[in-house]
Amino acid sequence: MLVLGIETTCDETAASVVRRDADGKGTILSNVVLSQAAQHAAYGGVVPEIAARAHVEILDHVIAAAMVEAGLSFRWIDGVAAAAGPGLIGGVIVGLTTAKAIAMVAEKPLIAVNHLEAHALTPRLTHGTPFPYCLFLASGGHTQIIAVRGVGDYVRLGTTIDDAIGEAYDKTAKLLGLPYPGGPDVERRAERGRAARFSLPRPMLGRAEPDFSLSGLKTALRLEAERIAPLSETDVCDLCAAFQAAVVDIVVDRVKTGLARFAERFGRPTALVAAGGVASNKAVRAGLQHVADAAGVPMIAPPPALCTDNGAIIAWAGAERLALGLTDDLEVSPRARWPLEQLSPPPAPGGP
Repeated sequence: MLVLGIETTCDETAASVVRRDADGKGTILSNVVLSQAAQHAAYGGVVPEIAARAHVEILDHVIAAAMVEAGLSFRWIDGVAAAAGPGLIGGVIVGLTTAKAIAMVAEKPLIAVNHLEAHALTPRLTHGTPFPYCLFLASGGHTQIIAVRGVGDYVRLGTTIDDAIGEAYDKTAKLLGLPYPGGPDVERRAERGRAARFSLPRPMLGRAEPDFSLSGLKTALRLEAERIAPLSETDVCDLCAAFQAAVVDIVVDRVKTGLARFAERFGRPTALVAAGGVASNKAVRAGLQHVADAAGVPMIAPPPALCTDNGAIIAWAGAERLALGLTDDLEVSPRARWPLEQLSPPPAPGGP
């Protein structure tokens, strides 16, 4: 099964072709990603109108490059998948409309993919991870702990009550005068800093519900930065280190609680999985590895290139759904918001 995947939910224009074999193994045949980071850098964040225009201008070329890299024409693919949300609605419309056009002209099935489900299913592409597993999904827009029980079958165990972790990283970078995108820059400077210099809070630690809160940490960091301003390079590195140390402590505590909640409700997970852009952070990965080791389960994190937005994870989610006969008609709508819990698992074999 060969599926073309299209991703346009934020500021990456991406397309990929993925093969799913009959035994469930996946192979990435192409994965072309064009970042718009340079176009948004002057604004310190993604400007939706600029992002949508850029998708319109370049998406056809990105898809063509992905097809050439895979050595295929549209007649050889078995389905066209596009991220139909959640995301910036202008970009989502561009990608989904393009996918509809290809599906209609090439007479191929259309699969409207939930972007979060694509992240949730990525470990099955990279590691063949069996269900059920516990997912820590952390990105610029989402921070959740999810029980992944099957394709379309997700139970949210915990979420953030304010900022997402990736958003907190980016806002920290902006506060400290670091360039966009800020998360990787904060991580690099944290490696050179002294975390113990500043005492920052760890919100929600020890709470019974595996939820997150980042706004208090972000405010505390701002107050420390204002107290010692103007900031030297050493100050910036130390603040980044203190911030990241607090984030890792929060993640370790909250995911440990989430794993316990998973075990109570669904039994032992096959793995602890990290996905989303924040999952590429080495310090966060190390903290999650500690949690997994203590729980006696494998810790799985896809390669960093598959943690950020890309077409391969969309294509794979499309292939997983297509293998179960889950397709969409051309009337399917793009969505700015689309919680995983709104997805439905396929009917049981022999069921109605």
